[in-house]
Amino acid sequence: MKLFPANIKDLRTLYIDQLRKALDLEQKITRALPTMIEKTTDSELAEAFTNHLEETRSHVAIVESLLNDLIGEASTSTCKVIGALVSETEDAIEDVTDPAVRDVVLIGSAQQVEHHEIAVYGTLRNWAEILGLDDHATRLEVILEQEKTADKTLTAISDSVNTLAEADTPVHA
Repeated sequence: MKLFPANIKDLRTLYIDQLRKALDLEQKITRALPTMIEKTTDSELAEAFTNHLEETRSHVAIVESLLNDLIGEASTSTCKVIGALVSETEDAIEDVTDPAVRDVVLIGSAQQVEHHEIAVYGTLRNWAEILGLDDHATRLEVILEQEKTADKTLTAISDSVNTLAEADTPVHA
């Protein structure tokens, strides 16, 4: 799996390509979060996912706006990483029958997504700065900070959710 396409001629072209992947990843996350909300049994986790769904919808609009600004359209390029993470999450939701453990899986899956997004938006923000696209850099920084906050929220929730799942785990001698 290639993270970057083969025919990149300059940083601007790479930036546009990665913005297209960012749009695809946000759209995939927007489609995945409602199922995650439905499948969690922890109310605090459901609320965090619901709040992040609203943020993710705003991220779609921001990235669409950035692409429209640069090339006059908001087309996507497939983000295989998020596709794989979403697919793994969907499989886990079906495979894990214990609700407490499913919540742990949902948090772990969501944090993997958040970490990828933090890497993507940190990189895009830096490239926007280098390209002199200050407005883009500012808007990407907003997304980046929201992704970092979402990750911190999930970490805080995991303290109680992981403990509940662990309490359900039988002790083997």
